[in-house]
Amino acid sequence: MKKLKMQELIFTGVYTAIYFLLVSIVMVVLKVAVPVFDSLLLPAASALFSGIIYLLMLQKVPRFGGISVMGGVFGLLFLVTGHFPMSFVPSFVCAILADFLQYNWKINEKIRTTVTYIIFSFGLTGPLLPMWFMKNAYVDSLIRRGKDADYINYVFEPITQIGFIICVVSVIVCSIAGIYIGRKLLAKHFQTKR
Repeated sequence: MKKLKMQELIFTGVYTAIYFLLVSIVMVVLKVAVPVFDSLLLPAASALFSGIIYLLMLQKVPRFGGISVMGGVFGLLFLVTGHFPMSFVPSFVCAILADFLQYNWKINEKIRTTVTYIIFSFGLTGPLLPMWFMKNAYVDSLIRRGKDADYINYVFEPITQIGFIICVVSVIVCSIAGIYIGRKLLAKHFQTKR
């Protein structure tokens, strides 16, 4: 039993590292391709390509904990890398909720996994949500960090009502597409039924 738990911990670390690497690559590509809207599109673009990682995590760590750790790592990164103080909350909440539902919600497995992946994917909206819902506090935190008005205007350019709708809808759509692609890849390369 101890060996199994150690293996699960190792798999969690490996898939968390792969997820981090993939999100980092997506972030760099978006910064070059769409510099103003990169942060707005990051959660959706990451969800599109991370479905396989999520499914592999479920396959190798079939119990509560793995999803929470994977999302929680990003929460910690947001906390220690100078993001707005509340930016870490969605990462933790979405990851723990997805983890809990994945192993306690008694519905069709494919539907459950798709829904939990959508929830998990919203964890990357952590740095964005305070910009819509706590704008004044966010601006004050940027000023305290020495950012000028031009930088603040640049950061808030895509933070509109339409931008919010685009962010939410794109995360849902790309999560569904990402989990679909992930299932196809698993069926082809890992011979799994998930």
